[in-house]
Amino acid sequence: MRTPCLLLLTLCLLVSQVAPGVGLLTSLGHRPDHYMCYKNGGTCLYSSCPIYTKVIGTCYSGKAKCCK
Repeated sequence: MRTPCLLLLTLCLLVSQVAPGVGLLTSLGHRPDHYMCYKNGGTCLYSSCPIYTKVIGTCYSGKAKCCK
């Protein structure tokens, strides 16, 4: 009974080691800025915001404005 537990523990320790590609997995829960704009009730525009609206952020990695 001890041998399978020891092997399982060893396998878990080997898998949990930090690998070079782990940094790619950190962005899985991150939402893009245009999603957050739409979620907050804004719209993404490449031109300036219309009258009676204001800029509340950016969209598409800073290439557009989020207007609300």
